[in-house]
Amino acid sequence: MSVHVVILAAGQGSRMKSSLPKVLHTLAGKPLLHHVIDSATALDANGLHIVVGHGAELVRNSLATTPVHWALQEQQLGTGHAVAQAMAEVPDDVSVLILYGDVPLIATQTLKALLADVDTTTLALLTVALDNPTGYGRIVRNAAGLVERIVEQKDASEAEQRIKEINTGIMAVSSNKLKQWLPRLSNTNAQGEYYLTDIIAMAVSEGMAVKVTQPRCEEEVMGVNNRQQLAHLERWFQKCQAERLMAEGATIIDPARLDIRGEVSVGRDVFIDVNAVFSGKVQLGNGVTIGPNCVITDTSIGDGTEIKACSVIEGAILGSNTSIGPFARIRPGTHVHDEAKIGNFVETKKSVIGKGSKISHLSYVGDAELGVDVNIGAGTITCNYDGVNKFNTVIGDK
Repeated sequence: MSVHVVILAAGQGSRMKSSLPKVLHTLAGKPLLHHVIDSATALDANGLHIVVGHGAELVRNSLATTPVHWALQEQQLGTGHAVAQAMAEVPDDVSVLILYGDVPLIATQTLKALLADVDTTTLALLTVALDNPTGYGRIVRNAAGLVERIVEQKDASEAEQRIKEINTGIMAVSSNKLKQWLPRLSNTNAQGEYYLTDIIAMAVSEGMAVKVTQPRCEEEVMGVNNRQQLAHLERWFQKCQAERLMAEGATIIDPARLDIRGEVSVGRDVFIDVNAVFSGKVQLGNGVTIGPNCVITDTSIGDGTEIKACSVIEGAILGSNTSIGPFARIRPGTHVHDEAKIGNFVETKKSVIGKGSKISHLSYVGDAELGVDVNIGAGTITCNYDGVNKFNTVIGDK
């Protein structure tokens, strides 16, 4: 069966204490909702449906170039009501995967395992066991261990509240069945909402099998309801990124003081000191050293290059065995060739620095082309703006 993904992103997120829709708060430099979309996109789904409500226009604008079917939930009447708003655009005879815009770290691998279980006679459910399940819907199983229903915390008996296995909300089910069940949901419960979870009991009553998949860790299915939870997931995500880089050959002095907000690739024997921040696409060659407190964005760094403390680099290409910093500002369009040196309190912008050339301290080189073995003394600037146009400054070899 083909797959359509429905992502619920209508909530206000009042506990965030923010005017920004909750799903647009960022984790690792990217909105929560965009993380979910990335996981869904990797499934090669046939359709992506996003249910919006609070801050709908802001959410739409954040995905202006993404092909999406939008659905509006004007009143927040529960998860079942939210899914119902999207179903008009979902075709018959497909599998529907239901995700949440505030559960950002769900892995594509987990979703593939979930979808492998769904068909016209089976509903696939993602659950997880928690030491402290307070606040979550509990998975109620029968004597044979089969899922019977889900009971929400506020509606659970004392015995049911002791159940550790909880509902993540993520499930996959036939669109035909969803279209039958959603109109039959009732809001006769402690919260006066239409619970999507009530379809589990409907499925069981019709003799459908409910198959359960579990994620590799609970952080995959943790939602963000406040800034404390957002900070927890941020650090867990960064820990995973640091472990990946170390496995690929990087020494990271303190993984708790590293932030990756994009894609970072490393060669062997890379050394990263504390408080490094990487954004966008960053490539570090073999033997690269990153000093403390550096911020590096969309940059390629060649083998053996050293980035000294407190340097800020953006949109640059740095060759092999170069030296940058400390306190250097390398702006977009800078290309530093092999064995060149950019020293302390030097700023470059849209310039080519030739092989072996040196700008050792307290200079600005912008819109310039330096040849091989050029030496720029302290306090030098390239002045090439006449008030209307900018012109290149060209300095020859040696």
